Amino acid sequence: MTDAPVRRHPAWIRSRIPAGEPYRELKDLVRGLTLNTVCEEARCPNLGECWDQRTATIMILGEVCTRACGFCAVETGRPTWNDPGEPIRVAQAIRHLGLDHVVVTSVARDDLADGGASAFADTIREIRRLCPTTGVEVLIPDFDGHEAPLQVVMDAAPDILDHNVETVERLQRPVRKRARYDRSLQVLARARAMARASGAAVHTKSSVMVGLGETREELSRTFADLRAVECDILTIGQYLRPTPAHLPVERYYHPDEFAAMRDEAMALGFLHVESGPLVRTSYHARDQVPDAARRAVERAAAAAAGRAAGDDGASLARRRILPVATVDADGRVVPSRAE
Repeated sequence: MTDAPVRRHPAWIRSRIPAGEPYRELKDLVRGLTLNTVCEEARCPNLGECWDQRTATIMILGEVCTRACGFCAVETGRPTWNDPGEPIRVAQAIRHLGLDHVVVTSVARDDLADGGASAFADTIREIRRLCPTTGVEVLIPDFDGHEAPLQVVMDAAPDILDHNVETVERLQRPVRKRARYDRSLQVLARARAMARASGAAVHTKSSVMVGLGETREELSRTFADLRAVECDILTIGQYLRPTPAHLPVERYYHPDEFAAMRDEAMALGFLHVESGPLVRTSYHARDQVPDAARRAVERAAAAAAGRAAGDDGASLARRRILPVATVDADGRVVPSRAE
């Protein structure tokens, strides 16, 4: 794609070393259940902090994407993965891990009639059934602009519906290939209208990468466009080139610039804005759900009850009450194996 040299990251592109009791406990559970997460395999810079908050990301619908975006390292090709049993195994894995919040994402599946919408919906419902206090966030593709697949997902009532515009309007073609800026805004607008019509408390969310050659004025217009479709939550992070074959980093933004962008976006009326060099879509996602405070109280009560009964997540993992769900190196949940 480009022969531009890989640039050395500036000093502020540093993630903290994972630590803390929740992180260590979750890591032990992952190992005990033979799980690999997107968080680990993608070497997410926020792994330690997110796991401390019991938040993780699972990818469904396989590892082969039907699109070839200029920023993304996911393999492009003809997908073959189609497993109706995946939603229940995802929910089992989440219950094993005791997650407070999960982000479910997928590759683009333009080969499927509904773009994978039914898989998202089934996964949401299975998580609700097995993990009723877990926050459920879905990061969806644009479904080629079709309204019916989006309605399928919204009928399952996730807590947060993500669809990322990724970059400013001018850079959509080199960055996102088949996607369109206006179509992504339409997805978010329709999701907001569907949530309002159903009465469901669903927040909408989008993410923007910086450092791809956009101007500051273009970013301001993008923030305003997202608020115009009533997008509730915005994340802003530095684009980091995954390999020399991907789009080069044109500029690194200083943390002070991220702070200024956060202030600007909050002034537009976003409910929540995460803005920083290492911010990604799922950063601090647990605290962005519509009823985060109530869920926190319920989780604390459940944890206290578990301690009183002499049970904890580690002992649950050791006893293997549920079948073992396995997530492969690309975050795909593969068939469980009985013990």
